[in-house]
Amino acid sequence: MRDGYMPSDPAFAAWKEGRLSDPVGDDRDFQQWLSWVSEATGRGVKFRRARVVSVPESDYIRFEHHVSHVNVAAGENIRWLPRRQATALALPGNDFWVFDNELALVLHFTGDGELAPDGRELTRDEQVLGLCTRAFEAVWERAIPHEDYRLS
Repeated sequence: MRDGYMPSDPAFAAWKEGRLSDPVGDDRDFQQWLSWVSEATGRGVKFRRARVVSVPESDYIRFEHHVSHVNVAAGENIRWLPRRQATALALPGNDFWVFDNELALVLHFTGDGELAPDGRELTRDEQVLGLCTRAFEAVWERAIPHEDYRLS
């Protein structure tokens, strides 16, 4: 839900400099993620990712949009929601992932967008899961599929 992440990301720096030819490159973590998504979706697991973004989009969101075709090819279903269309939604204060409606991974970032040293919080708290699940579904209903979303 942030407009900028990981300014130290080498792929982001390469994209900003116009020299990103392969979004996966030698990024082992990203390669592992894509393999995991591909294997899981091959078994019928659904991966949905929703991004709430400001318009006009920041450089980092433009970068994410540019490389998202790789995530989609691996099996992720991605949608984009302009932040102005999210005003009436109750959204958690942090990014999150929900797994099987049973476990939430809450991500904490520093002010400049880097993952905090203690940036991963796993919880089964029913209130957190309920808020995150309801918020995600509300965003998902309004969001634009990746293949239809056009940057401003």
